[in-house]
Amino acid sequence: MSCIAGRMDLMQKTSSRLLALLSLLQAHRDWSGEALAERLGITSRTVRRDIDRLRELGYPITTVKGPAGGYRLEAGAHLPPMLFDDDQAVALAVALQTAATGTTVAEDATRALATLRQVMPPRLRHRIDLLRITAVQPPAADDTPQVDAQVLVDLSRAIHAREELRFDYAPGPSTSADDVRRVQPHHLVTWRHRWYLVAWDLHREDWRTFRVDRIRPRTPTGPRFTPRELPGGNVSAFLTSRFRGNDGTTTDWPCQGEVILHLPAADVAPFAQDGIVEELGPDHCRLTLGSWSWTGLAATIGRFDTDIEVIGPPRLATAFTDLAARYAHAARTTRPHRR
Repeated sequence: MSCIAGRMDLMQKTSSRLLALLSLLQAHRDWSGEALAERLGITSRTVRRDIDRLRELGYPITTVKGPAGGYRLEAGAHLPPMLFDDDQAVALAVALQTAATGTTVAEDATRALATLRQVMPPRLRHRIDLLRITAVQPPAADDTPQVDAQVLVDLSRAIHAREELRFDYAPGPSTSADDVRRVQPHHLVTWRHRWYLVAWDLHREDWRTFRVDRIRPRTPTGPRFTPRELPGGNVSAFLTSRFRGNDGTTTDWPCQGEVILHLPAADVAPFAQDGIVEELGPDHCRLTLGSWSWTGLAATIGRFDTDIEVIGPPRLATAFTDLAARYAHAARTTRPHRR
């Protein structure tokens, strides 16, 4: 019996170590074998053996050449078994329950949550069942359109591949029939609850903004292109110059900053107010937002509850520093609750 118990204990320790190793590989681009061994408290030989085990499970880990050598977790052709610790599983369930609205992914998120719940151990399943979250979106116009998530994926793919795009553009208030467009796509952005594609129109030889809900992409995509410089220097300046005054409002805030949020654009857009959200990848976006004060702007951005990278200006970064000091002081001086 003691022998069996010893083997089970060894298996549990090995599984925990593999999970820790996988978490490290997901956190950074490259790791040397020595660094992994030091972080995990094991030998380099054990690291190599554990890397081989993860490869057998389907994780595409490549060996990095160089003086010290190392390892890198690449994207694979199929989805390997997922390993989550308890907190990661709960966080994933919360994210799925609050999936972005305004697109067609809500149903897919519900199915994904059901699949995740099925494979959870009872103790975690109980914690998830206690979470009953309803994501209440800010009020939007009655005519706010639904955007097909697959269209967003197709446009994003063409933008990142720098490939020309052909699509049917559905009729709007000033048109009576579908129009076929051929463009060089540059930016996928949201502005006041609507998705837009910013592109160079090859037929009209000018910059255009297209409502994504009216776009039906054609296949295949066209040849690759070298991106042109956007008027105004960035997508925020371009959009504000195009849309300013169209609805009687202005975006000329006394304090305006730009940050990168580690969240999908679709998650940020419903709460960005009159800010501009630019899709940069599946899990991060650029947000341009304004406020009456720098501290107020920093506090507004902080409510997204994710990692933040300040692009500028420097006064916004200073505001984050001041706010952090203020919050830290509040935490130290909190008085005990009295009844």
